[in-house]
Amino acid sequence: MSTKRGRLSHLDQGGKASMVDVSAKVNTVRRALAEGRITMSAQAFRAVRDAQLAKGDVLGTARIAGVMAAKRTADLIPLCHPLALSDVQVRFTLDAKAKAVRCEAEVRTAGPTGVEMEALTAVSVALLTVYDMVKSADKSMRIEGVRLLEKDGGKSGPWSASI
Repeated sequence: MSTKRGRLSHLDQGGKASMVDVSAKVNTVRRALAEGRITMSAQAFRAVRDAQLAKGDVLGTARIAGVMAAKRTADLIPLCHPLALSDVQVRFTLDAKAKAVRCEAEVRTAGPTGVEMEALTAVSVALLTVYDMVKSADKSMRIEGVRLLEKDGGKSGPWSASI
């Protein structure tokens, strides 16, 4: 396996997992946008939409969980750098036709490394929180399509997913 640079960035010369040294990298403004969704039964979707679940405000709780998760990404992903995040926004869109809740997380920082993992972690944990709060209404929910949509900043510049 290789990258543009000829080797995976998280492997040392001996092939062992290793944190990337970013001490020589210039701090730049960085941004990442990720998405995912959770599909559910019509009954569960209506309960989320109409705020009729016993556990309370599903999307408000999931939004806070997503923000908290972004801030703790380095505690969850072994080789991630702990970052001082400038902003984390977690947004939800309800799709009645698909009976789905779409989550989008946008994360920003000014630092030596990107925030893609923080955005992906925010989406994942926000959707897991929705699952946890709605599972009494539908245990067959599916979390799907978690992916990076965009990233900006750093030496490699902007990137956008093909739709």
